[in-house]
Amino acid sequence: MALLQSLVALSIDSMLPALSIIGEDLGTNNRNDNQLIISFLFLGFALGQLIFGPISDAIGRKKPMYIGLTIFILGSILSMIATNYMIMLTGRVLQGFGAAAPRVLSLALVRDQYTGRQMAKILSFVMSIFILVPVLAPTIGQLILYFTDWRTIFTLLLSLAILAFCWLFLRQPETLPLSKRGTISLKFFLKSFIECFKQKTTLCYTITSGFIFGAFMGYLNSVQQILQIQYNLGISFPIYFGILALSIGASSYTNSQIVVQYGMRLICWKALQILSLTSLIFLFFSIYHLGTPPLWSFMTWGLITFFCIGGIFSNFNTLAIEPLGHIAGTASAIIGSCTTLIALILGASIGQLYNGTVIPLLLGFAFLGIASLITIKVINK
Repeated sequence: MALLQSLVALSIDSMLPALSIIGEDLGTNNRNDNQLIISFLFLGFALGQLIFGPISDAIGRKKPMYIGLTIFILGSILSMIATNYMIMLTGRVLQGFGAAAPRVLSLALVRDQYTGRQMAKILSFVMSIFILVPVLAPTIGQLILYFTDWRTIFTLLLSLAILAFCWLFLRQPETLPLSKRGTISLKFFLKSFIECFKQKTTLCYTITSGFIFGAFMGYLNSVQQILQIQYNLGISFPIYFGILALSIGASSYTNSQIVVQYGMRLICWKALQILSLTSLIFLFFSIYHLGTPPLWSFMTWGLITFFCIGGIFSNFNTLAIEPLGHIAGTASAIIGSCTTLIALILGASIGQLYNGTVIPLLLGFAFLGIASLITIKVINK
């Protein structure tokens, strides 16, 4: 499961050191436009989830996974040979569309066999392994750039997708028996969509997941400009990015150890409170420093904030899908797609507002953290 989910993280984080170089080679006019290499992958990712989830409830989990990995491979090839920015963005949409299959269906594979806090524990354990990828991916991308060009990064993604395809074929059994499969129809999809959002719990945690993921996507969109250019870290950028990513991994592992004892809701609520308060305080601190606070303070804020996010991500997903085990594939697709679309709009907006300071990013985290707390209170009232 960690291997399959790693394709998404690798497709994002290994690109970060190369964004400026790719933009220059393919003729972008604005540095903020380079962020679209990240955003367009999420666009394909959001659309793909709506397709692969419902299909998996009808024909099983493995066949759609094969289709998704094949599309991902095609997108990697197209991006690798791109000669202009539009071809690159088309390849990224295909990569995101294909990567949606392992992202949605790996969650459904777990949900087919586990529920509740045990499910949260397993997903947290998977994330604690998988988090090594965003820690290492920017360094891998930077090393590739040192020895060759950015196109080799896509060669690596292509190779790993082929490896994942082979592993899936040889090692992973089907988890959805014939007796539990439904039918593919627009009526079934609409019925499932309505059922998802009739559940107050699902509605609540889908919206709040979108808010927090949106803040995090704003970070992904602008972090290369913040660390590599604004703070002038250059080739040291992957080290600092990796340190912040480790905070998410540590949090996910901690969550797997305490979630059974304390429960998902309490952990999420406390984490959101800390995230919101820390971001608000650091926002005013950054304004005092004219938008470029000392690097140590930015890293301290990041470590605290991303530690909170690590627990929030695992638990929000589990809370959203828990009441919908009988339509796990379709529900996972609808929840994931809605979450990603919300996050895409918010994250792209935060990224495009980047103005050479950290203020737009901190405004996004503070505002969306507080909005999440209010949403939970209002919907669960």
